[in-house]
Amino acid sequence: LDGAGNTLELRDKAMSYDLGYPSWEPDTRAYLDLHPEVNVIIWSWCRQVSEASEAYIDTYLDLMAGLENDYPDVSFVYMTGHLDGQPPGYTIHVRNQQIRDYCIDNNKILYDFADIESYDPDGNFYADKRATDNCDYDSNGDTVRDANWAQEWQDAHPGEWYVCSPAHTMDLNGNLKAYAAWYLWARLGGWDGSND
Repeated sequence: LDGAGNTLELRDKAMSYDLGYPSWEPDTRAYLDLHPEVNVIIWSWCRQVSEASEAYIDTYLDLMAGLENDYPDVSFVYMTGHLDGQPPGYTIHVRNQQIRDYCIDNNKILYDFADIESYDPDGNFYADKRATDNCDYDSNGDTVRDANWAQEWQDAHPGEWYVCSPAHTMDLNGNLKAYAAWYLWARLGGWDGSND
């Protein structure tokens, strides 16, 4: 929020790259030093969580905590990595859970990208079916991703989703991520979550 009438000012791509590049943390510091009006920072992953070690994620968490300590008036939003087709128990699921557990244990703000990709709007769960960020999944347990939950839902619910051309995924998943982001921005802006 820019402070003028509680309106949102989103500066997408204010800094280059993503969390996989070592300069994200000093770049964040430099950006915040030049832009003291900024009160929320969120960085996203590309494929790094898919191959990350526990120590790699610990470094991310430690750097974020350092930013929070040094910029107490800024809300830092943590993020999980996108689904990549790995089965349960593999790196992406373990490292995403590491991020979730840290956020829960330390009362941090989390935009759970992988969780959004795991469920269709009816609450059906796909992360245990080798799901990807494109919503492809293994429908019959033979380890081959042969279906797409977003396409199936879109086909069964015409008019209940909108075309939005999201990167690396289906329109419905883009819709769900947008709804989650707007909910997050509203909560950060002071909305208590009630419908009153």
